[in-house]
Amino acid sequence: MRIAVPNKGRLHEPTIDLLERAGLHLENGADRKLYADTVDPDVSVLFARAADIPEYVADGAADLGITGYDQVCETGVETVEELLDLEFGRCRLVLAAPEDGDIDGVEDLAGKTIATEFPNITRDFFADTGVEPAIVEVSGATELTPHVEMADAIVDITSTGTTLKMNRLAVVDDVLSSSVRLFGREDVLEDPKVDEVRTALASVKQAEGKRYLMMNVPQDRLEAVRDVIPGLGGPTVMDVANGEGEKVAVHAVVDERDVFETITDVKNAGASGILVTEIERLVE
Repeated sequence: MRIAVPNKGRLHEPTIDLLERAGLHLENGADRKLYADTVDPDVSVLFARAADIPEYVADGAADLGITGYDQVCETGVETVEELLDLEFGRCRLVLAAPEDGDIDGVEDLAGKTIATEFPNITRDFFADTGVEPAIVEVSGATELTPHVEMADAIVDITSTGTTLKMNRLAVVDDVLSSSVRLFGREDVLEDPKVDEVRTALASVKQAEGKRYLMMNVPQDRLEAVRDVIPGLGGPTVMDVANGEGEKVAVHAVVDERDVFETITDVKNAGASGILVTEIERLVE
């Protein structure tokens, strides 16, 4: 099983970090290499440009791919399927035009010129609107094109909107919302290893923002403690060794933002020996 991942750029480090946290430690490093083995002898990693990963998966050079949803949409490959939203690398593709210009809506772009690094996504967007502008593909510095009279508007990626504001561009419409996803080729989806990889990555995402609480509780205060513990279902209750039946151990998974108040609440309800730990992975 080969997983294609971004070889550089803003998606590279978060992707490698996610694989490591999921237990797929890279055995021989990632620097300046095309391939890397993992601790699982059946799983290896292929490093590629984020934009090329959908084609690598579709053509069989890799079985799974981790890259932006926008890259998959731009390539238009039809033989890959989304398996999991990894919820990082979030961005939007937007239609933007000079803020002091006369373009206020999509309809104002009929017969105009649009510059973009995403010509296929842009064509699909305008096909749904019935407006027919000329689309010019550029390979960088898209936000400059309206100011050098190469284009009347652009379709480009934005995360915070800062670059658009710096270049005096205003959003006219949203084109696409994107984040990093796990994709797989259709003919490998039944392979058990695919589900293993998906489950491993999902367990890391599910553990984010969660904490594990452990405490000792007198039997006669158990219901009071249960009533103040938020989280995933009810807490787990176990006998305490040598507790002679007077105390039980209570374990629970709670949201990190609830930990501060929960500790106070369970302590007031009678809990003691309270311990809070991070959760690396959570399989639901």
